[in-house]
Amino acid sequence: MSPRKNRPRGGSTGRSPSGEERDPGSLLGGGRREEWRGEDWLVRQIGGAAAAKHYRCPGCDQEIPPGTPHLVAWPEHGGADDRRHWHSACWRARDRRGVRPLRGRGAPRY
Repeated sequence: MSPRKNRPRGGSTGRSPSGEERDPGSLLGGGRREEWRGEDWLVRQIGGAAAAKHYRCPGCDQEIPPGTPHLVAWPEHGGADDRRHWHSACWRARDRRGVRPLRGRGAPRY
């Protein structure tokens, strides 16, 4: 006999078990909401153990290797395609830095 699962059935509906609306940030698993350039962003910390792929930071245009703690940010009303992986320091300095030039054609896309 398998152990009993005390989890509600069905997918995430955005409602708590009591029926009230949940904050979208609570669905992130520890995420927070920040305002940047007049838009609300959802930001979530990623620990080193959870970072399993290579990513490219939009703040410095450098690679984030696997195993490096960083954060993920996306517009509140955006989808999964709008998520960007940032170095934590780059996210904090995003207002102090200018726009980075685009990578050349031969640069890898992460």
